[in-house]
Amino acid sequence: MGEALISGLLRAGVVSPAEIVAAARRSGRAQQLRDAYGIAVVSAADAAERAETLVITVKPQDMAALLAEIKPGTGPGKLIISVAAGITTAFIGRSLAAPVPVVRVMSNTPVLVDEAMSVISPGEHATEEHLHRAEELLRPVGKVLRIPESQQDAATALSGSGPAYVYFLVEAMVDAGILLGMPRANALEMVKQAVYGAATMLRDSGEHPVLLREAVTSPGGTTINAIRELEKHGVRAAVLAAIEAARDRGRELGAG
Repeated sequence: MGEALISGLLRAGVVSPAEIVAAARRSGRAQQLRDAYGIAVVSAADAAERAETLVITVKPQDMAALLAEIKPGTGPGKLIISVAAGITTAFIGRSLAAPVPVVRVMSNTPVLVDEAMSVISPGEHATEEHLHRAEELLRPVGKVLRIPESQQDAATALSGSGPAYVYFLVEAMVDAGILLGMPRANALEMVKQAVYGAATMLRDSGEHPVLLREAVTSPGGTTINAIRELEKHGVRAAVLAAIEAARDRGRELGAG
Protein backbone atom coordinates (compact mmCIF):
# COMPACT_ATOMS: atom_id res chain seq x y z
CA MET A 1 0.00 0.00 0.00
CA GLY A 2 2.86 2.37 0.77
CA GLU A 3 4.48 1.85 -2.61
CA ALA A 4 1.12 2.20 -4.35
CA LEU A 5 0.60 5.59 -2.71
CA ILE A 6 4.09 6.72 -3.70
CA SER A 7 3.50 5.61 -7.28
CA GLY A 8 0.09 7.30 -7.45
CA LEU A 9 1.32 10.61 -6.04
CA LEU A 10 4.21 10.73 -8.49
CA ARG A 11 1.98 9.82 -11.47
CA ALA A 12 -0.43 12.57 -10.51
CA GLY A 13 2.36 15.11 -10.14
CA VAL A 14 1.21 16.02 -6.64
CA VAL A 15 4.77 15.79 -5.35
CA SER A 16 8.22 15.29 -6.84
CA PRO A 17 10.59 12.45 -5.90
CA ALA A 18 12.66 14.97 -3.93
CA GLU A 19 9.65 15.63 -1.66
CA ILE A 20 9.21 11.98 -0.64
CA VAL A 21 11.25 10.04 1.85
CA ALA A 22 10.45 6.40 2.58
CA ALA A 23 11.48 3.80 5.13
CA ALA A 24 11.94 0.08 4.52
CA ARG A 25 13.14 -2.65 6.86
CA ARG A 26 15.02 -4.69 4.23
CA SER A 27 17.98 -3.22 2.35
CA GLY A 28 16.95 -4.98 -0.85
CA ARG A 29 13.49 -3.47 -0.66
CA ALA A 30 14.95 -0.03 0.02
CA GLN A 31 17.08 -0.26 -3.12
CA GLN A 32 14.07 -1.33 -5.19
CA LEU A 33 12.21 1.82 -4.12
CA ARG A 34 15.20 4.05 -4.87
CA ASP A 35 15.63 2.53 -8.32
CA ALA A 36 11.92 2.61 -9.20
CA TYR A 37 11.01 6.10 -7.99
CA GLY A 38 14.21 8.05 -7.40
CA ILE A 39 13.26 8.76 -3.78
CA ALA A 40 15.32 8.74 -0.60
CA VAL A 41 14.91 5.62 1.53
CA VAL A 42 16.19 5.89 5.10
CA SER A 43 15.48 4.48 8.55
CA ALA A 44 12.04 4.98 10.05
CA ALA A 45 13.48 7.23 12.76
CA ASP A 46 15.23 9.41 10.17
CA ALA A 47 12.10 9.60 8.02
CA ALA A 48 10.07 10.74 11.06
CA GLU A 49 12.57 13.51 11.74
CA ARG A 50 12.57 14.75 8.14
CA ALA A 51 8.93 14.49 7.04
CA GLU A 52 6.03 16.81 7.87
CA THR A 53 3.44 14.13 7.10
CA LEU A 54 4.14 10.54 8.12
CA VAL A 55 2.14 7.85 6.30
CA ILE A 56 2.33 4.57 8.21
CA THR A 57 1.51 1.48 6.16
CA VAL A 58 2.58 -1.45 8.31
CA LYS A 59 0.78 -4.55 9.50
CA PRO A 60 -1.15 -4.01 12.76
CA GLN A 61 1.14 -6.35 14.68
CA ASP A 62 4.17 -4.22 13.69
CA MET A 63 2.65 -0.87 14.72
CA ALA A 64 3.79 -0.72 18.35
CA ALA A 65 7.45 -1.36 17.48
CA LEU A 66 7.38 1.20 14.68
CA LEU A 67 5.79 3.87 16.88
CA ALA A 68 8.48 3.32 19.50
CA GLU A 69 11.13 3.80 16.79
CA ILE A 70 9.69 7.04 15.41
CA LYS A 71 8.57 8.50 18.75
CA PRO A 72 11.55 10.91 19.17
CA GLY A 73 10.83 12.48 15.78
CA THR A 74 7.10 13.15 16.29
CA GLY A 75 5.23 16.01 17.88
CA PRO A 76 2.36 18.47 17.38
CA GLY A 77 3.92 19.80 14.17
CA LYS A 78 3.71 16.40 12.43
CA LEU A 79 0.69 14.73 10.89
CA ILE A 80 0.40 10.96 11.26
CA ILE A 81 -1.69 9.18 8.62
CA SER A 82 -2.20 5.55 9.62
CA VAL A 83 -3.21 2.87 7.11
CA ALA A 84 -3.25 -0.08 9.51
CA ALA A 85 -6.34 -2.23 10.11
CA GLY A 86 -7.77 -2.09 13.61
CA ILE A 87 -5.26 0.40 15.03
CA THR A 88 -7.07 3.33 16.64
CA THR A 89 -5.94 6.94 16.61
CA ALA A 90 -6.03 6.83 20.44
CA PHE A 91 -3.51 3.97 20.50
CA ILE A 92 -1.17 5.89 18.19
CA GLY A 93 -1.55 9.04 20.28
CA ARG A 94 -0.75 7.20 23.52
CA SER A 95 2.36 5.67 21.96
CA LEU A 96 3.97 8.96 20.95
CA ALA A 97 5.82 11.57 22.98
CA ALA A 98 3.43 14.50 22.70
CA PRO A 99 -0.09 15.25 21.45
CA VAL A 100 0.06 14.69 17.71
CA PRO A 101 -2.65 14.91 15.03
CA VAL A 102 -3.57 11.49 13.65
CA VAL A 103 -5.82 10.63 10.71
CA ARG A 104 -6.85 6.99 10.37
CA VAL A 105 -7.28 5.66 6.84
CA MET A 106 -8.48 2.44 5.29
CA SER A 107 -7.87 2.09 1.57
CA ASN A 108 -7.80 -0.90 -0.79
CA THR A 109 -5.69 -2.45 -3.53
CA PRO A 110 -7.29 -0.65 -6.52
CA VAL A 111 -5.00 2.17 -5.37
CA LEU A 112 -2.64 0.52 -7.89
CA VAL A 113 -4.88 1.66 -10.76
CA ASP A 114 -5.97 4.98 -9.18
CA GLU A 115 -9.42 3.58 -8.31
CA ALA A 116 -9.07 3.10 -4.56
CA MET A 117 -11.78 3.69 -1.99
CA SER A 118 -10.17 5.43 0.98
CA VAL A 119 -12.12 6.26 4.13
CA ILE A 120 -10.61 8.67 6.65
CA SER A 121 -11.33 9.54 10.28
CA PRO A 122 -9.77 12.24 12.48
CA GLY A 123 -8.15 11.56 15.81
CA GLU A 124 -8.51 13.79 18.86
CA HIS A 125 -5.98 16.40 17.74
CA ALA A 126 -6.67 16.33 14.00
CA THR A 127 -8.20 19.50 12.56
CA GLU A 128 -9.98 20.28 9.30
CA GLU A 129 -6.61 21.25 7.83
CA HIS A 130 -5.18 17.84 8.68
CA LEU A 131 -8.16 16.06 7.10
CA HIS A 132 -7.78 18.22 3.99
CA ARG A 133 -4.09 17.32 3.77
CA ALA A 134 -4.91 13.62 4.01
CA GLU A 135 -7.55 13.99 1.28
CA GLU A 136 -5.05 15.74 -1.00
CA LEU A 137 -2.68 12.80 -0.63
CA LEU A 138 -5.34 10.16 -1.30
CA ARG A 139 -7.48 11.74 -4.05
CA PRO A 140 -4.91 11.12 -6.83
CA VAL A 141 -5.35 7.36 -6.29
CA GLY A 142 -9.15 7.17 -5.99
CA LYS A 143 -12.17 8.36 -4.01
CA VAL A 144 -12.03 9.62 -0.43
CA LEU A 145 -14.86 9.54 2.11
CA ARG A 146 -14.91 10.86 5.67
CA ILE A 147 -16.50 8.60 8.30
CA PRO A 148 -16.55 8.44 12.13
CA GLU A 149 -13.72 6.34 13.51
CA SER A 150 -16.31 4.05 15.11
CA GLN A 151 -17.13 2.85 11.57
CA GLN A 152 -13.53 2.14 10.52
CA ASP A 153 -13.59 -1.59 11.34
CA ALA A 154 -16.76 -1.95 9.28
CA ALA A 155 -15.16 -0.02 6.42
CA THR A 156 -12.14 -2.31 6.57
CA ALA A 157 -14.41 -5.32 6.17
CA LEU A 158 -16.57 -3.75 3.48
CA SER A 159 -14.26 -1.82 1.16
CA GLY A 160 -10.77 -2.68 2.43
CA SER A 161 -11.41 -6.39 1.84
CA GLY A 162 -14.09 -5.72 -0.78
CA PRO A 163 -11.97 -6.35 -3.89
CA ALA A 164 -11.25 -9.89 -2.66
CA TYR A 165 -14.99 -10.66 -2.55
CA VAL A 166 -15.35 -9.46 -6.14
CA TYR A 167 -12.40 -11.59 -7.30
CA PHE A 168 -13.91 -14.58 -5.49
CA LEU A 169 -17.19 -14.09 -7.36
CA VAL A 170 -15.31 -13.70 -10.65
CA GLU A 171 -13.49 -16.99 -10.00
CA ALA A 172 -16.80 -18.76 -9.40
CA MET A 173 -18.39 -17.29 -12.54
CA VAL A 174 -15.40 -18.28 -14.67
CA ASP A 175 -15.54 -21.81 -13.28
CA ALA A 176 -19.23 -21.90 -14.19
CA GLY A 177 -18.37 -20.90 -17.74
CA ILE A 178 -15.85 -23.73 -17.95
CA LEU A 179 -18.44 -26.14 -16.57
CA LEU A 180 -20.76 -25.06 -19.37
CA GLY A 181 -18.10 -25.87 -21.96
CA MET A 182 -16.51 -22.48 -22.54
CA PRO A 183 -12.73 -21.96 -22.84
CA ARG A 184 -11.27 -20.34 -19.71
CA ALA A 185 -9.91 -17.30 -21.56
CA ASN A 186 -13.28 -16.53 -23.14
CA ALA A 187 -15.12 -17.03 -19.87
CA LEU A 188 -12.73 -14.71 -18.04
CA GLU A 189 -13.04 -12.02 -20.71
CA MET A 190 -16.85 -12.13 -20.53
CA VAL A 191 -16.93 -12.01 -16.74
CA LYS A 192 -14.39 -9.19 -16.51
CA GLN A 193 -16.44 -7.05 -18.88
CA ALA A 194 -19.70 -7.94 -17.12
CA VAL A 195 -18.25 -6.86 -13.77
CA TYR A 196 -16.68 -3.71 -15.21
CA GLY A 197 -19.86 -2.76 -17.05
CA ALA A 198 -22.07 -3.42 -14.04
CA ALA A 199 -19.80 -1.38 -11.75
CA THR A 200 -19.75 1.48 -14.25
CA MET A 201 -23.55 1.48 -14.51
CA LEU A 202 -23.87 1.40 -10.73
CA ARG A 203 -21.50 4.35 -10.38
CA ASP A 204 -22.77 6.49 -13.27
CA SER A 205 -26.52 5.84 -13.29
CA GLY A 206 -27.21 6.79 -9.69
CA GLU A 207 -29.77 3.97 -9.54
CA HIS A 208 -30.19 1.66 -6.56
CA PRO A 209 -28.64 -1.78 -7.21
CA VAL A 210 -32.05 -3.42 -6.72
CA LEU A 211 -33.45 -1.43 -9.65
CA LEU A 212 -30.48 -2.28 -11.85
CA ARG A 213 -30.85 -5.97 -11.02
CA GLU A 214 -34.57 -5.89 -11.70
CA ALA A 215 -33.90 -4.36 -15.11
CA VAL A 216 -31.98 -7.53 -16.04
CA THR A 217 -34.51 -9.89 -14.46
CA SER A 218 -37.32 -10.63 -16.91
CA PRO A 219 -40.39 -12.58 -15.72
CA GLY A 220 -39.83 -16.29 -16.25
CA GLY A 221 -36.40 -15.64 -17.77
CA THR A 222 -32.90 -16.98 -17.23
CA THR A 223 -31.78 -14.40 -14.67
CA ILE A 224 -34.64 -14.97 -12.22
CA ASN A 225 -33.84 -18.68 -12.23
CA ALA A 226 -30.24 -17.89 -11.38
CA ILE A 227 -31.27 -15.48 -8.61
CA ARG A 228 -33.58 -18.13 -7.15
CA GLU A 229 -30.63 -20.54 -6.89
CA LEU A 230 -28.44 -17.89 -5.24
CA GLU A 231 -31.15 -17.23 -2.65
CA LYS A 232 -31.75 -20.97 -2.17
CA HIS A 233 -28.08 -21.47 -1.35
CA GLY A 234 -27.97 -18.57 1.09
CA VAL A 235 -25.52 -16.42 -0.86
CA ARG A 236 -26.87 -13.17 0.60
CA ALA A 237 -26.63 -14.49 4.16
CA ALA A 238 -23.12 -15.81 3.47
CA VAL A 239 -21.98 -12.39 2.27
CA LEU A 240 -23.39 -10.72 5.38
CA ALA A 241 -21.68 -13.27 7.63
CA ALA A 242 -18.37 -12.98 5.75
CA ILE A 243 -18.21 -9.19 6.07
CA GLU A 244 -19.18 -9.39 9.74
CA ALA A 245 -16.37 -11.92 10.30
CA ALA A 246 -13.89 -9.59 8.59
CA ARG A 247 -15.06 -6.74 10.85
CA ASP A 248 -14.54 -8.89 13.94
CA ARG A 249 -11.04 -9.89 12.82
CA GLY A 250 -10.13 -6.25 12.34
CA ARG A 251 -11.14 -5.57 15.92
CA GLU A 252 -9.03 -8.51 17.10
CA LEU A 253 -5.98 -7.22 15.24
CA GLY A 254 -6.39 -3.81 16.82
CA ALA A 255 -6.84 -5.27 20.30
CA GLY A 256 -3.76 -7.46 19.86
